[in-house]
Amino acid sequence: MKTIYCVEDDESIRELVIYALKNNGFEAKGFECADDLYNELQFKLPDLIVLDIMLPGEDGYAVLANIRRNNSTKDIPIVMLTAKTSEYDKVKGLDMGADDYISKPFGVMELISRVNAVLRRSIRLEDKQSLISIGNLCLDEKRRIVTVSEKEVNLTFKEFELLHYLLKNKNIVLSRDKIMSEVWETDFEGESRTVDVHIRTLRLKLGDAGKIIQTIRNVGYKIGG
Repeated sequence: MKTIYCVEDDESIRELVIYALKNNGFEAKGFECADDLYNELQFKLPDLIVLDIMLPGEDGYAVLANIRRNNSTKDIPIVMLTAKTSEYDKVKGLDMGADDYISKPFGVMELISRVNAVLRRSIRLEDKQSLISIGNLCLDEKRRIVTVSEKEVNLTFKEFELLHYLLKNKNIVLSRDKIMSEVWETDFEGESRTVDVHIRTLRLKLGDAGKIIQTIRNVGYKIGG
């Protein structure tokens, strides 16, 4: 169940938003001001925040800026609520990193529709960011799937970890010792042959796509592309 926070000082509007969200299958919590939101963010991060601009003390623009500056919260989707109708106010929020806005007064169905749309975009972006592709080879970090020409390749746990490490360090020459340390989490000398065996098996399973794994004589390996 997706969790949504609503920051709105008007109690009647806040309760309406919370009711509508819960009635549409969301877990929802309401907050009157920025400080209440910040306190909750220390315990749990939501999937989306509905944020009013006109708040007591720190306004919605300042809250938005703080959330986008913080590494732990910067990717949370935010829908702004605003009683302001000028184009400038709407553009300002979007330029500062808001994902969408809703002008007051608004209908419940519009609110739910916009929230769902922002969540869908966020999920698609997360999925896209979890993919690493070179040529016809694609590694999905999130689902731990590797495909070549859209056909899934069956890799062992360590083969996946090895390929993932090489792909993340594209065009960087990695020594066998470095690979052992990062993938096998050991620096025991003499075990570097383990890397060679896994590279050979990996190339075999990847077929023509395995050519992107290059041997650097007397050093180790790298992925080019």
